This record gives sequence, structure tokens and C-alpha cells, in this order.
Amino acid sequence: MRTVIIGNSGSGKSTLASRLASSHGLVLLELDTIVWEPHQVAVPRPVAAVHAELRTFITSHQRWVVEGCDGELAELALPFCTELIFLNPGLQVCRERNQRRPWEPHKYDRAEDQQRMLPSLLAWIEDYYNRNDPRSYAFHRRLFDAYQGLKQELVLPTPP
Repeated sequence: MRTVIIGNSGSGKSTLASRLASSHGLVLLELDTIVWEPHQVAVPRPVAAVHAELRTFITSHQRWVVEGCDGELAELALPFCTELIFLNPGLQVCRERNQRRPWEPHKYDRAEDQQRMLPSLLAWIEDYYNRNDPRSYAFHRRLFDAYQGLKQELVLPTPP
């Protein structure tokens, strides 16, 4: 099993990926952990380093799940995956989940940093269906529609 999960922030990607990893013995990669500089808020790593780390992860593990908003990275993983899952529970669900989200110490050194970024994150979430960048609904939709393998789109809210 090699699964890629895409969707908006708060769509349930991390929750579903963790459950799949736990129940099927998969190695989990949250794309945010390789996209952003550690111990810095919203500072991207060099693209070449991110791509190299993703390739290393994919080729080093037989069974994995990769999850994230970054459509370009998901697209790089698609030729190696056995299933694509697109989580699309709607804007309100994503917004509410992010407002309730507890501190994520693997992403933010301090809870205050996460809280400080929340207004920007909520604005970014709101724009998901209007943007046309690699982290947008339009990009995710194109990936999903073009993918020829096993795939599923989940539009109903997954448990928080």
C-alpha cells in the first residue's frame, strides 16, 4: 500500500494518514515536515532539497502514506502510489477544524506561534476554491481527475 492524500488544510489529511499508517503498518510522511524550515514559521526550504527528501522517502519504504496540501509534491509521488485520496469536506469544516486544532509542536516551537499564524491560515483556507496554485482546489481537482489508478474522493466530513 502506497497512498497519497491531498486536500485543504483542516480536511482531515493528517488524521486519516495517521489512522492508515497505524492500522496498515505504513510509514507516514507529512509534506509540511519537509516543505518548511524546522523551527521557523512559514519559511520554505529550498525546492531541490524538498524534492530530494521526497524521492528518498518514496524509494526507501515499500509501504507508505504521504499527505499534504502541496499538489506539486503529491504529483511527484503519484507515479509511485497505489491509491490517491482527495479529502474535500467543504470550507466550513476545514475552517472549524483549524480553529479547534490543538498546538502542533512538530510544526511550531510554541503554541503562540501557531495562534499568531491562525488568521493568515484561515484566510488562506478561505481562498482554497478561488486560487489556482499547487495548493488549491483547482490543482487538487486536476490531479485527482487525471489520476488513472485507484482513487477516492471523500466529501463528507471525517471525524475530527
